[in-house]
Amino acid sequence: MKVLKFGGTSVGSVDSLLKVKDIVEHQNEPVIVVVSALGGVTNQLLAMTELALSKDSAYEATLALVADRHIDIISHVVPADRQTECREFVGEFINSSLAGMLRMLCLNDVPADIVEDMRKSIVSFGEILSSAIVTMMLDATPRFAPGFIKTKRSGGEDVLDAELTRRLIKSEFGGTLPTTTVTQGFIAHDAATDKDTNLGRGGSDYTAALIAAALEATALEIWTDVDGFLSADPRVVPEARLISKLSFAQAEDLCNGGAKVVYYPTIAPVRDLRIPTWVKNTFRPDVTGTLIGDEMSTEAVVGVTSKDDTVTVVTRVDADLALLADELMRRLMSEGIGLIPVARTPQSVTLRLLNGQAATVVPLMHKLLLEHE
Repeated sequence: MKVLKFGGTSVGSVDSLLKVKDIVEHQNEPVIVVVSALGGVTNQLLAMTELALSKDSAYEATLALVADRHIDIISHVVPADRQTECREFVGEFINSSLAGMLRMLCLNDVPADIVEDMRKSIVSFGEILSSAIVTMMLDATPRFAPGFIKTKRSGGEDVLDAELTRRLIKSEFGGTLPTTTVTQGFIAHDAATDKDTNLGRGGSDYTAALIAAALEATALEIWTDVDGFLSADPRVVPEARLISKLSFAQAEDLCNGGAKVVYYPTIAPVRDLRIPTWVKNTFRPDVTGTLIGDEMSTEAVVGVTSKDDTVTVVTRVDADLALLADELMRRLMSEGIGLIPVARTPQSVTLRLLNGQAATVVPLMHKLLLEHE
């Protein structure tokens, strides 16, 4: 059994959804498909909520756009004999449940604690709608993630109830799996109250990893709109190259350092079970992608990534990080860039920028590191 996660851009259009269908149907073992909301819909749900809270009926125009987009996609990707059922389900959720909640916020002074609960419910609708479409498109078996993804309150936030979630996943998917199962990744329920919660933006990656780990999947595949992990953000460094192989530790350091390819908590569950994890491009499925596993990249310098006022360099474990950091700091300081080392792992060093020049430092550091090789 394999777990496949498709992000918002992968399920965001007719063309991308048909690519998803082709990818899933060419698997040679049972798969659990985890989907995000259609690209941009989560932001629209949040924006509509804020408009409704400000008593601005302009949310209705966005609601109509969201409804039209989903109905149009159904007409192009769902087989004709299932379109009516799919349209009725989607229409009921949008025109009754979602519209009703927004109307309530717009017309009433709702207490703050109830507003927060309603906001969590509203933002969950995106994945419910997308998973309904993907389920009908693939003629798959649906599963409702809040039934087995549970959170608890800790420090005023919703955090994963890991042990309960692991047990519930094993129970939910125990026995013989159907050929294709579809579920959501972002939404959850509070273990104590059963209220709607979520795992945060990027939570779909995390849910897919939790399912893969609990069921000891043969692999986890994260399908997105890039070819895999690159040696730097290509928007900042156009010559960034694809990293074909990463160790779990290298991937964690890249994600923790600011790489947006995979949500940072995703790595730990699959690392602990040594489950091979692929990051691949839905739009270019023939590209090999990046394999995250036990073997580290053989590149002397793997990647450079930034977050806030820090830059992280990930290398091979056998690279001499102390000498590398010293050389980088000397070269960059000669360019008038101030930085100090703030963290180190066996395969990475993180430097704090004193003047907040990440847009300048990352391309320069990438160039210097390539020269170092």
